[in-house]
Amino acid sequence: MSAATTRSRTPDRLCAEAVDLARAAAEEAAAPGVVGEHLSVIAEGDRVVTHFFECKDPGYRGWRWAVTVTRASRAKNVTLDETVLLPGDDALLAPEWVPWSERLRPGDMGPGDLLPTDAEDLRLESGWSGEDAPPPNSVVSTEMAELVEAEDADVTDRTVVPVRGSITSVAEELGMRRARVLSRYGLHSAADRWDEAFGAKTPMAQAAPASCVSCGFLVAIGGSLGQAFGVCANEFGPADGRLVSLSYGCGGHSEAAVMPKPLRPAPPVLDSMASDEFPLRPSRDTGSVPAGDLTPADLGHS
Repeated sequence: MSAATTRSRTPDRLCAEAVDLARAAAEEAAAPGVVGEHLSVIAEGDRVVTHFFECKDPGYRGWRWAVTVTRASRAKNVTLDETVLLPGDDALLAPEWVPWSERLRPGDMGPGDLLPTDAEDLRLESGWSGEDAPPPNSVVSTEMAELVEAEDADVTDRTVVPVRGSITSVAEELGMRRARVLSRYGLHSAADRWDEAFGAKTPMAQAAPASCVSCGFLVAIGGSLGQAFGVCANEFGPADGRLVSLSYGCGGHSEAAVMPKPLRPAPPVLDSMASDEFPLRPSRDTGSVPAGDLTPADLGHS
């Protein structure tokens, strides 16, 4: 071990004895009564020493006031270098800072919030906006750029109606008149996200009697995503109004439990088309009249 290394690890005697100078500097930087007892002293280098004091601020539990002092070569006067508040081993620290673009989660946006999109967003690629040459360093068309610059422009004024019969009007009908469209990466990331929420691997789909591809409540969508996704229109299903994978399924499948039609009564069977007579008083030849009421003529005697 060299002599320089030995000197750097051994605190300078005059700097180490300047505890009062270090405390006064810490108390000047901190609020009254916040600086506690002297904890330790370490050597930062030749004639450079840092004194540590306890921090009594309740909001900085485990932190320490660090005051660095030094002196010039062959000088006896110790001078102040810097005063900072540093965390200790058991200090209460704030969570690691995360950029807003990484903190944002689905559903965080509210009414009136604006979410800027990076010009180099991998989810998007250049589309056809109707402009031969878009403005430099711009991802929007000239028409949209002019509307953005107008501070008093209403939302309803942001739609520019193209001339009927032009290429722009045809592109408007096809949904192509946009400065940027989804890239292949953007399509895949969206498909992965939707499949994770309403895909074949979800517990609901695993227990379903059939998949959405054969369900009558599935609303087809256009574009390449329509080959794998659709919109559920079953108001009693768990994915009503949501994009679902064609391999997703639930118990609300239109053909899963079809209720049978109510049974219709059999038609009446008639063995005669004539009407039957039902007299109020029985006739004598039916055997319903008592024998005591019969006359000799009824019995065939003269």
